Amino acid sequence: MRIEGPRVRAAEAADVGRVVALERGIAEAPHWAEAEYAAMVDVGKAGSAVRRCFFVAEAEGRLVGFAVGKVIGSSEGLGELESVAVEAVARRGGVGKALCAAVGGWCREWGAARLELEVRAGSAGAISLYAGLGFEVVGRRVGYYREPVEDALLMRLDLRGAEESGSLSG
Repeated sequence: MRIEGPRVRAAEAADVGRVVALERGIAEAPHWAEAEYAAMVDVGKAGSAVRRCFFVAEAEGRLVGFAVGKVIGSSEGLGELESVAVEAVARRGGVGKALCAAVGGWCREWGAARLELEVRAGSAGAISLYAGLGFEVVGRRVGYYREPVEDALLMRLDLRGAEESGSLSG
């Protein structure tokens, strides 16, 4: 189902309940506590060594996805795409790509030169999305996920190269 122009924006406190409800309906989502999502709102403005971003995607008057990323304040310039979740009926409609682009752009603005993520080895749709954005598999973490136990693929994207090629544009 193609979603017409998903609108991606920074999450607000009022979004937390809807994010949790969406996340609970997606088996492969991270299932963080509601308080963890609430703590992420506006945390990117804090002066800590780890900065987080939290984006939501809306379409057709409802929340259809969200993404969380972080940048670790170090000389390495490393960002992490911690979570991307899109409701089942909105998948393959550009929502995941738009969320990844938002996180990638935010990480680049905060000085990240690379963006990393872990994905379930059996999640063909997500792997295809990330590969299409320019991420490459750089490792495997055996037995990383639980319920069910599954390996994680570690994927990495050079944000400078993605900016030049336009592969991570929304």
